Amino acid sequence: MPIHQPQQRTDVRSDRTGVEQAEAALVEHYPRLVRLAYVVLPPTLGRHRRVLTAHAVVQRALPAAGSKASAPRVPAQSRRTGAPAGGEGASDRNPAHSAYGWVRQRVLRAALAHERRPRWWPGRLPAPASLRPALPVVWGLRLFPRAGGVDELALDRALSAVDGPVRAAFALHLLEGLDESGVRELLAGAGVADPADAVRRAARLGRPDRAGARAMLRSGEFDPCTVQTRPSDLLRRRHRVRAAGLAAVLCVVAGGLAVAVEEGARGGGEDRAPAGVFAPVLDPAELMRTAAERWADTSRVDFTAWPARGGRTDDDGLLGRALRAWAGPPDAVRVSTTPGTVTVPPAQPPRLLFAGEVDGAAVVLFHDGGVRVVRYAEPLSGSGGAALDFARTDDADVTTGAAVVVSRTGDGARFLLAPWIDASTTRDLLAPDTPGRPLEVDPDGVTAAVPRPAAGGACETWPVLQLRSSERIVENHAFLVTDLGDLAPAHLTYTPKPGRGAPARQPREATGTEALLAWARTACSLRTLAGSGVRAVNNWAFAEQKLPEGRASADWLCTRADTWRGPGRVLVQFLAPAASPTEPAAVVADRDDTALCSRFGQHVLAGTHWKAASGRWYVLAAGSRAVTRIEASGAVKGAAGGPTFAVRAPRDADVELTASLREGGRLTAVR
Repeated sequence: MPIHQPQQRTDVRSDRTGVEQAEAALVEHYPRLVRLAYVVLPPTLGRHRRVLTAHAVVQRALPAAGSKASAPRVPAQSRRTGAPAGGEGASDRNPAHSAYGWVRQRVLRAALAHERRPRWWPGRLPAPASLRPALPVVWGLRLFPRAGGVDELALDRALSAVDGPVRAAFALHLLEGLDESGVRELLAGAGVADPADAVRRAARLGRPDRAGARAMLRSGEFDPCTVQTRPSDLLRRRHRVRAAGLAAVLCVVAGGLAVAVEEGARGGGEDRAPAGVFAPVLDPAELMRTAAERWADTSRVDFTAWPARGGRTDDDGLLGRALRAWAGPPDAVRVSTTPGTVTVPPAQPPRLLFAGEVDGAAVVLFHDGGVRVVRYAEPLSGSGGAALDFARTDDADVTTGAAVVVSRTGDGARFLLAPWIDASTTRDLLAPDTPGRPLEVDPDGVTAAVPRPAAGGACETWPVLQLRSSERIVENHAFLVTDLGDLAPAHLTYTPKPGRGAPARQPREATGTEALLAWARTACSLRTLAGSGVRAVNNWAFAEQKLPEGRASADWLCTRADTWRGPGRVLVQFLAPAASPTEPAAVVADRDDTALCSRFGQHVLAGTHWKAASGRWYVLAAGSRAVTRIEASGAVKGAAGGPTFAVRAPRDADVELTASLREGGRLTAVR
């Protein structure tokens, strides 16, 4: 039987061409493939191992020379060896018909295989033939993608809460631009048991802003090709090198084992890293310092623009103790954090904001890369221990980055003011008609002691700072901040009542008469927010209502507190006519972790029982400007057009309230 040699030569040439096309596609789109692998790999690997594994997965996507798979039948495509027409965001109509699609399938399958491994499995690719070390191997350094903001961190946490197929579906849709059928086909080819379920679950991630999620996936937070480095534990590494001296000829393998052993010793996490990992930033000489006038010549007016101030900014002994306490607090150091703030040592040299003596203590303030402010304080005399306080300050601005508590003693607090603050006064929210009193500030920006709001007992006064920014940054306006027990005071704002035919109002500074009168009746409700990491509190006057049996009117306020970590708390308060301008409002609803009364929750409906002067009881309700009709059901039935509603009802009547919105949809009352 004849052997068809010409046909055999054609197959070999075709196979070789396919390999060359696949290799060219891998090289051309290497960063794209590595990013895809990084997102799909399990976050339990830790960021350092995930970076290295993502590169290893892509670099080994092509089969080794001499293996049975060394000549894959990659169907040819039209001259181009990269992505299909349309670029990175284009949809791959049939990924199996391109060299890039074939390589991507291999990368996806290998990345998903890591999800199915036992935790003790070494850092290798899953195939039995690939038990050799997976390059690249890095010894002595730890690699991390550039840190993103709070939104990128939230997305990374959301991805870590789902399994590999869901992460893969999410990445294929947003990074690769595939539609649902294309994603399902790729996942099925990669061995996923239920691709349809993975696609459905991935569709819920990143909502409602999928475009924002796509931009975050393409940011430096998820880019393993642009990384930062820091050394591993230097002392521990030294001992390992000595222990590995007998196997010097295997130093490359020993280096790889050292990385793996270190990851095991560290538990795969980064929140409790040993102090030695961060040795370079324990040197006071490495601290970042901003020029004194930088704040007036930058578009980023936040803590990064603060210069280093205080009488001990050159005291390397004090700064060194503060940095060492941060890297590994001894038992004698009291540590406090606002909710959602991590206490890990800095990944890069922090910025020095202040070092000086205040109220009998040496105080140091650091700013850590846009995310945290850290305060270290040690007594100048006596046997008291040092204290270390952490607070989140990401995305601070002219107002939320205007002051930091530098000292608390007894019932007072001193603040370090931002360099752009030109004038400062104190006032009492419960005395809206009383003008502010000048506040003394020393040359370093430290204020005189300001009384703190009483934590308990009678609420008779509520001190706040009224600050005015400099004309040099074209932000010449006054604003209020108040001490709620955290390092950064909370910014107070006010949104006026809706005007007839006017567009929706926006929050404004709470320094006008109407705003001060509203805060005079709601200030004491701020007590419930103490120590919860509040960034800003806004009083939104969402409705005004004419009361039954007379011409008096009442106001409805939604008091929203936004925290630095994202979630908010809402108090809906009813301001009935009162003899005193400081009579506390009635809280009719209280909700945690809600978008209500923010730009993401612009519709609100609330109700309450109210007793008229005649002794009769009513159910009152009010909604925001888009409410066109309110209905009551249950013990009492009724309806009224417009944003307010009143009906006679027994004192304890159980009533359900619903509303219709101008653009369609229904709204239930907040409780």
